[in-house]
Amino acid sequence: MSDAEQPTAAEVRAAAEAVKTALDRHLAAVERRIGEDDPAVHAAFNDLAAAAEEYDELLYERYDEVTPFDIPDAEEALPPYAGPDEPSALSVLIRRDYAVAEPRRLLSQAQRVADHDRGGAAAPPGSGAGTQGVVGDSVHAALGVLFGEYEADEVASRHKEFGLEEGDSTLWVVAAEEPAEPGEWLDAPFEDADPELVVCRFDMSAVFDEDPDEDSDDGELDDVMDIDEDAAEGLGGYQERRGRI
Repeated sequence: MSDAEQPTAAEVRAAAEAVKTALDRHLAAVERRIGEDDPAVHAAFNDLAAAAEEYDELLYERYDEVTPFDIPDAEEALPPYAGPDEPSALSVLIRRDYAVAEPRRLLSQAQRVADHDRGGAAAPPGSGAGTQGVVGDSVHAALGVLFGEYEADEVASRHKEFGLEEGDSTLWVVAAEEPAEPGEWLDAPFEDADPELVVCRFDMSAVFDEDPDEDSDDGELDDVMDIDEDAAEGLGGYQERRGRI
């Protein structure tokens, strides 16, 4: 970048003063906040993030230096909210990815469930009992048995027990003007997942951890939230990113 294109020293200092002002406004908004979802706090946060980003860019362009600030851009994956101010209905959309890490464990657990459902008696070969009988070597059948027996949240908390390895997951809370009619969306349940109607979202992924090897004795990632040890184990060490809350 040529000297003519570089910001002036005065512009950099003005950007620094804007950060200071934004910091004061953010603190004041936090001190006066009403509830966890105070819009004034969110607005002050966004102003502070914008001011810090502007200062960081100008500082780098002028002096080839950077700041230590890392204000999370929690809403970078979401467009501006365009839903009702006071939703009278909502939808909760969840995606959780798993890898079948231990097929034998999965098959064994599913077979145990199938046998229990049949009163402990195994189905005879060729009986056509399907997933309610002998799971055999079918991972497809085993998954059907487990997810038919357990709620998705229980599978998530016990995934290691079932031979699964968790991947990324996300949960969207989507606002609506009114509840859907029974059966209205069953043919295409995720077709109307409009990001502009997302009230809040929670993403879990190892990608949010900057240094997965730091302070980790067993290779798992440290959790970013202040939660108890049991909850941390349930999250599998993945880190969380929250959006628009």
